Order: sequence, then C-alpha cells, then structure tokens
Amino acid sequence: MNINTQLPIPSHFDSGKVGQVWRVPYQDRAVEAEDWAKQQGIQPAAEDKTRICLLIIDAQNTFCIPEFELFVGGRSGTGAVDDNVRLCEFIYRNLGAITEIAATMDTHTAMQIFHPVFWINDAGEYPIPAATNITLDDVQKGVWKVNPAVAYSIAGGDYPALEKHALHYVRKLSDDGKYPLIVWPYHSMLGGIGHALVSAVEEAIFFHNIARMSQTNFEIKGSNPLTENYSVLRPEVLQGYDGGPIAQKNDFLIQKLLDFDVLIIAGQAKSHCVAWTIDDLLTEITALDANLASKVYLLEDCTSAVVVPGVVDFTEQADAAFARFASAGMHIVKSGG
Repeated sequence: MNINTQLPIPSHFDSGKVGQVWRVPYQDRAVEAEDWAKQQGIQPAAEDKTRICLLIIDAQNTFCIPEFELFVGGRSGTGAVDDNVRLCEFIYRNLGAITEIAATMDTHTAMQIFHPVFWINDAGEYPIPAATNITLDDVQKGVWKVNPAVAYSIAGGDYPALEKHALHYVRKLSDDGKYPLIVWPYHSMLGGIGHALVSAVEEAIFFHNIARMSQTNFEIKGSNPLTENYSVLRPEVLQGYDGGPIAQKNDFLIQKLLDFDVLIIAGQAKSHCVAWTIDDLLTEITALDANLASKVYLLEDCTSAVVVPGVVDFTEQADAAFARFASAGMHIVKSGG
C-alpha cells in the first residue's frame, strides 16, 4: 500500500476531545486546510496516480461517544474513542495520499423492524432493547407479534401484510444462517445528535475535503423500516413474503469502491457493520475476480467489536471474520504503518 505516513498532524487536532461532541468551525478549518496544502505540498486528488479510498463505516456519535446509545467499547471499554483517535491521525498523516473518503451513515427512524415499538407481546409490552432476540419460533408461537399500531405509518394500514412480512423476515434470517433479529435501542435517529459523525472525525474528513479538493462521499444506509442494514452494500433481506423487492444492493457503491487502486476500511463495529460490509464486498469480489481482494486493507486498530460486559462479547466472531478476510487475500494492517 503506497501510503506516506510522514505528514505532521495539524495543530487544531486535540486527541482529548475525540470522545466529545462539539461544533466544527468549518470556515476556519477551510482556510487552514488550504494553507496546509500549500505548506505541505499537497496536490489536488485529481492528480493522484494511485487512487486510494478510505471507507469509514458508521463513525457516528451513537456508536462512538461513551454516553450514547450503542457505544462500541470493545473489551477495553474505550474502544471506539481510541479507534477514532488513531483514525483521525491516520487521515492527517496520509492527507496527501488518500484520494477520497467515503463515510457511511447508519440512519434510522423510530418505527423499524429492529426497534422496540415494532413488536409487542400479549401483555402489551415492548421487547427490552439489547436484551431481546426475536426468533422464528418466537413469531410462530406469538411470543412477539407486530404492533398493530405501526401498520398505519409503515404499511398503509395493512396489518395482515405486515404480519406476513415479519414471519417471512425472521424465517429468512434463520434460513440464511444470519444473526437472529436483535431488538436494538433507538439509535442513529435521523435528525438527532446521535446520527451525526463524531466531531473530530467529521473535522478530519472536512479538512481532507478542502485540502485535497475531493468531495466526501456520504453513504446513507438503514432507513428501510422492513429490514436491517448492517452492511452499507446490501440490506439483510431483499425480498418480501410475496417475492417482491423490498430493498436492493448498492451496486453503484460496490463498483465505485472496486474502481479504486486501494481500498482502506475502518469504523464501527468490527463485529457487525464493518464485518457485514467487508463480507458483502468479498462476495462481490469473488464473483468478479478473487485477485481484487489484494487491494483491500483493513485498519484493525481503528475498529472494535460489540461487547456488553457480562451480557455479550462478539470479539471472537469479529476476529474470526477478519481472519477469513485475510485468508481471502485482504490485508490486516495497523494505522501507523
């Protein structure tokens, strides 16, 4: 990987603020970025001979700030914060080599199949988020049922159709060997602070945008109420109970990513959205040309697994996935080189 890690880190970067939320002073940073590019001899991205893309997955407050809904602490307890310190430093040190940054944005509203309000039991209770898996057996036995009240907003009032979809959905997850449907806390809510990128990461991305004259590529995922969307490349389920499409692969992004000479991947969480995205990318690569895997680099120290102490630890699953990606020809690297 042709990456120059010798650039200094601009003085505005404060690693102690990476775990906090604050407003990026865009105009100040824009002026500084233009001056920085001149001082460091950084050329516009259009002049790159080797085109490098950095794909940052879901570096949002909801996953990366300790007091937010789904903070990815990893086994250390500070995982996502530490990861983002290294990620910001990686962007600044390699500012002159990264051609484009693509940032995915997990994007949700309240009434979605993985949020509590979608489901209800006979007592009229919603499932407890992060502690409830809804299995095929649960739905078949009526342990959990679709909340009739949500049909008005997301199914045009057709409750029977929504019931059929729910049963089909959990059966499809089971048949495909995927994780069971997890009921998550409300998170990455569109319009909320949790949806926003971590301030320090957003600042680094904006600085890169101006310094390299390279528009950041923001990719929205997860807004379909009828399916999960861990991977930015495709939702978990594409078809409804009647065989009709409910979602589709992001073929445009797949092709765009594979057109780069080098693709670097970081973000959260290693065990879920990162692993799912890489797995889908590998599927596409295998179908086209297995040798393309060699252009993919995974920043292992800029991603952490989901760990809820005493409840669940996905570290081993995440490490196993990365080992499989490495066996396929992808490179597992550290952000420092």
